[in-house]
Amino acid sequence: MPAPRPSVFVLVLLTSLYFSQGLPGGLLAHALPAMLRQHQVSLEYIGYLDLLALPWMLKFLWAPYVDRYHFRSTGPHRSWILPMQGLVVILLLGLGQFDPGLIFEGYLAPFFAILLLFNLCSATQDIATDGLTVKLLPSEWRGLGNSVQVSGYKAGMIIGGSVLLIAIDRIGWETSFFILAALLALLSVPVLVFRERPDSNSPAAGPSVPAAPGLPWDSNLAFLRQPRIGLWLLVLVSYKLGDAFGSGMVKPMLVDTGLSLSAIGSLTLTASVAGMIAAVIGGLLYYRLGPKLTLLGFGFLQAVGISAFALIAAGYNQMPVIYGVMLFEQVADGMSTVVLFALMMDQCRENHEGADYSLQTCFQVILSGLVGATSGWFASRAGYGPHFLAAGLLGALALVPAWYFLARARSLPPALNTTS
Repeated sequence: MPAPRPSVFVLVLLTSLYFSQGLPGGLLAHALPAMLRQHQVSLEYIGYLDLLALPWMLKFLWAPYVDRYHFRSTGPHRSWILPMQGLVVILLLGLGQFDPGLIFEGYLAPFFAILLLFNLCSATQDIATDGLTVKLLPSEWRGLGNSVQVSGYKAGMIIGGSVLLIAIDRIGWETSFFILAALLALLSVPVLVFRERPDSNSPAAGPSVPAAPGLPWDSNLAFLRQPRIGLWLLVLVSYKLGDAFGSGMVKPMLVDTGLSLSAIGSLTLTASVAGMIAAVIGGLLYYRLGPKLTLLGFGFLQAVGISAFALIAAGYNQMPVIYGVMLFEQVADGMSTVVLFALMMDQCRENHEGADYSLQTCFQVILSGLVGATSGWFASRAGYGPHFLAAGLLGALALVPAWYFLARARSLPPALNTTS
């Protein structure tokens, strides 16, 4: 008997949580690269922005503790989500106190320090949010659930990136960040009213209880000891490499073509909305077509999309071409991300959902972050055109381990069998 469809409230709850996690992503991926390039910061330094995502790369170190410890009265996941989201609101207000005219004249270090702490809070919240998502969504509805996840995250990226760029131009720096903080506080209402059921294996007494049995590091080691897990991890770390290598140079290239921050913000807004819609479509297609067609098909579109930016670099920089390339790339990215996230959730073990998902995310983010950090160095030497073509080649090569994984899926243990 099929599992019931998730309630509207559950979908609203997950959307609000992933929206808040998209804010730092939008700031780092969309707003900051454009602002830095406009102030003549070199491509190498812009590429190093990926290193501010260090907490996302290392969150597997504390993910087992997030799964293990919580306040019984608050709930296994709300115990972490609520304080982390509150800290993010405070940090947004702090960012608004900077004088934007001085940030790029000698205050980059404290500004980046706050962004690093911002990412630390968001990454910790992500551990708890992913664990909650896996528990709330039955396996057959994870395609839809991941559509909500990706769409919510992309909505946060839109607000933290493209809308922020437009707002700073029109209403000022401090007001823009105040509105951003107020919006995030408002979006905390669903998790505030949500009443989370305690884990079945939690002790009956005590204010702070473990949510998963065994020592914290046993969780990560047990996941890595599963038969043939290495094959899945190869797919995981390679699938988004092309996108990670190419995407960081998109905004600097658009600045170098002469587009204003407002124009880049409007362009990114349109493309990101298309990506959100594509994420929903991708989840439905995953549910209808299964992982084989969607993982390979969307991965191919992703490789084509990132390499298409070479057209703009070659001088085809008319606005219709720029819009077309941006829309295509964001659509492909939205659909491919949904499929990857759904497969990641399928690998999670019961009572270790947050730790397992976070460990997988870290494997993917660590390599993507390191590759992304080299993108500015490569683009400054090879040029934008060869850079985006190389990114597309990386994306195409990633289809080889994906195909091999899917071809052998029936012989893998049930935890890794995606064809059933």
